[in-house]
Amino acid sequence: MVTLDDILSEVQKPARYCGGEMNSVVKDKDRVEVRYAFCFPDLYEVGMSHLGMKLLYGLFNSLDGVWCERVFEPDLDMEQKMLAHQIPLFGLESRDPIKTFDMIGFTLQYELCYTSVLHMLSLAGLPVLAADRDESMPLVMAGGPCTCNPEPLADFIDLFFIGEGEEVDVELIELYREHKRRGYCKKEFLRQAARIEGVYVPSLYHPSYHDDGTLRALTPQDGAPARIRKRIIQDLDRVYYPDKFVVPFIDVIHDRAVCEIFRGCIRGCRFCQAGFICRPVREKSVDTICRQSRLLCEQTGYEEVSLLSLSTSDYTHIEPLLAKMLEWAEPQHTNIGVPSLRIDGFSEELANRLNVLRRNGLTFAPEAGTQRLRDAINKNLTEEEILRTVNKAFKGGWNAVKLYFMMGLPTETDEDVLGIAALGQKIVDAYYANPDRPKGKPVSISISTACLVPKPFTPFQWEPQDTREQLLRKQSLLRGAITTRKISLSCHEPSTSFLEAVFARGDRRLGAAILEAWRRGYHLEAWSEHYDADGWLDVFRTCGIDPAFYANRRRPYDEVLPWDHLDYGVRKDFLIAEDERAHRSETTPNCRQKCAGCGAACFKGGLCVAERQSDLC
Repeated sequence: MVTLDDILSEVQKPARYCGGEMNSVVKDKDRVEVRYAFCFPDLYEVGMSHLGMKLLYGLFNSLDGVWCERVFEPDLDMEQKMLAHQIPLFGLESRDPIKTFDMIGFTLQYELCYTSVLHMLSLAGLPVLAADRDESMPLVMAGGPCTCNPEPLADFIDLFFIGEGEEVDVELIELYREHKRRGYCKKEFLRQAARIEGVYVPSLYHPSYHDDGTLRALTPQDGAPARIRKRIIQDLDRVYYPDKFVVPFIDVIHDRAVCEIFRGCIRGCRFCQAGFICRPVREKSVDTICRQSRLLCEQTGYEEVSLLSLSTSDYTHIEPLLAKMLEWAEPQHTNIGVPSLRIDGFSEELANRLNVLRRNGLTFAPEAGTQRLRDAINKNLTEEEILRTVNKAFKGGWNAVKLYFMMGLPTETDEDVLGIAALGQKIVDAYYANPDRPKGKPVSISISTACLVPKPFTPFQWEPQDTREQLLRKQSLLRGAITTRKISLSCHEPSTSFLEAVFARGDRRLGAAILEAWRRGYHLEAWSEHYDADGWLDVFRTCGIDPAFYANRRRPYDEVLPWDHLDYGVRKDFLIAEDERAHRSETTPNCRQKCAGCGAACFKGGLCVAERQSDLC
């Protein structure tokens, strides 16, 4: 009989599948009550870079009687070997088939992973449809940002976690442990699980539709709540955070220690889903961040720690934090990574502090090339601020700048597209006009453009996505406007953004397309070599689905949306008002300037309640 060890020498990167890395957790199976397979529906290198997986892996394994193992999607060479020798999908720590586990949890980080979820269930030897899995099979769950609209996957997942998982996941595991001890009945367990705040059981809700194809209602059954409210962690200083990470044997995408410094965002950029669904802002203290960062570096051997948030320079105490971290980081030659910088939050003092350690290129996100469009998306950033900030960076010794923009934003014109090239040229000119620039080094400006995917719980959730033809024309217009080799341009493929938009705002009827695509062998579609745009169009035709109905249609404000039964604390009337302001190119002040009344004060914690005493819910 061929074993896993026999085939590892026959595949590329066997370290993806062998386990045994430093800080991985192995427990005695005979002393474990609940076995949990944490599945990342992508390759090892991607999943091992994800903070949420590191955090929950450590949390679950800190519980007595619970053993959490990591599971990643195998690459094609490994998959072929597994199928040929009838080796089912397994957990890295024990190498046991995950179909023998109690719980299987997927993290849904992007819409293009949906077929991979089905593929991993199939590789495990499990039915992909939730209705076909009985009490003898693992409970299949999912969390992550895509559960903002879980409806396209509703036929395949037993329950979804809505919001932040540290507390609700543990509550669900404890409920499962109780049911397992007294005799597990899946149907009864799911009914009780639906009563936990932050848990959505899709089988307890029935969809109905209007003749025009729009959703009429999603009706709860068996006492399930009409609305499911997200879970949040109020005190980040007290919630669990791992003191060590599993250290991979091979290079992964983000191979460094990571310390989360706050959740939420004060800014309110109208295209940004994370900025709305993670409200309100909650910060860790300087002492907690320093302690956690230093301990992670000591326990893993990493020589770089990245400070993670949606907008790191918005951390209230960023200057004192860096000063305190440098007290131990500089002597130990540990680099401090500060991603997610806003241009208007990049001070000269911050530049000087970062300059002490290894210098990397700086990344900023103006998002739009003209002031009118930056106002429309509520970027609250002027060209003067952009140029002033890059000059500070050039003076501090940097000569490489990455700039991120979006295409297909509501109200966008050709003038806005050409403004991207014009802004890039102004930054090139500013470098050579700066007498304090690094001598003898040419400037390098990298411009990257993404295609807008209108997302649930943003002001643009009603907006149509530009068609592929419209986006390709705008990309061509931008390429023709760049006239210097100092500027490099990369543009995202519109066809993948189109599929993301279909599933981001889709309903349960899209489950048929996901199932058909999986049956045709589609998976790992976040990788361009596996993505078949024309094939997906044929899938939709076969299933009688018009994808433009989901991606390219403007929705009226009174339409019932597939995610209206979920409560992320941001009121719909606020989002409507923000969309209307976008069409007038009007800005909204950030949360530290003035409370806009978004509704997140209902959680009674974080920045917004400190600034606004009245109850907004």
